[in-house]
Amino acid sequence: MNTMGYEHPGGRVFAFLKYIPAEYQELFHVEMLERTWQFGGKKLFRAEKLYTAANYQSFIETFRKNFPDYIYFCPFRNKELISAPISRIDQVFVPKDCLQRILQLPKYDNIQAIAVELIQMLSKESGVHLSHFGMHGSIALDMHSEESDIDFVVYGSGNFRVVEEAIERLVNAGTLRFIFGNKLDRARKFKGKYKDKIWMFTAARLPQEVTEKYGEYRFVPVQPVKFQCVVADDTEAIFRPAIYRIKDYAPSDEASKLPAEQIPNRVLSNIGCYRNIARSGDKIKVSGVLEKVESVKTGEATYQVVVGTATTEDEQIWPL
Repeated sequence: MNTMGYEHPGGRVFAFLKYIPAEYQELFHVEMLERTWQFGGKKLFRAEKLYTAANYQSFIETFRKNFPDYIYFCPFRNKELISAPISRIDQVFVPKDCLQRILQLPKYDNIQAIAVELIQMLSKESGVHLSHFGMHGSIALDMHSEESDIDFVVYGSGNFRVVEEAIERLVNAGTLRFIFGNKLDRARKFKGKYKDKIWMFTAARLPQEVTEKYGEYRFVPVQPVKFQCVVADDTEAIFRPAIYRIKDYAPSDEASKLPAEQIPNRVLSNIGCYRNIARSGDKIKVSGVLEKVESVKTGEATYQVVVGTATTEDEQIWPL
């Protein structure tokens, strides 16, 4: 399972199911990729589309019927969420620890060698120490093949931006190249090729960048909204969930016109593909759900728009 976000209830971790053991495949009524993986002697499948609203609701239903311990009713969101009890967790794979384990191997296979070479090159070019890099995905779990992608992470907002600039320089020099499958890929510039291997990189918060704790706020959905706005601050747009501080809210339809006190000050995306698609000063078009964010301690309220509520597929962020 992949952990989701940085706020978790006591004794639990919010997570999302990525790999499904073959013995449980028939319980999950979603389209699966043809490719399979092997981990600890078990054959694993993966959903073709991981983070659609329909698939999430299907997963919730399967867990509720067959693995109810993994369903948690969050009183601060008034909804059921997939959550792994800590007592059920056998092993934790932390990306930075996974990378350090790989670096210490006496011998690399081909894909490991290319991954290590890539990350060492980025560390040198950017000046970001190797301790701020991590490896995730199938290479981290040691269940990769020659077709596997190189999925790595950079810890810290500032470090990520420096590595991002280093990648741009290496692309301009012809050492790396970007892969753009669509408009969002072109905006994010998070995927490319090195020595014919696909690489992708994301950002994770450093401990000091985690400023909110579970249970500090209550979240109440208000209504769906569609609007355009300007990104005021992109500092947290690289993480998951991605947070865009916004200004100049402009409704796209009559139903999205809001009283002044409900104008949102941020857009939060739980959907990974909307990370880092716009920078400060850029205009974006948003479709999501307006939420009231109320401090449990003081009662003070602000408003945000959430993209990825798992209630509809019509929730998006697009750069303009």
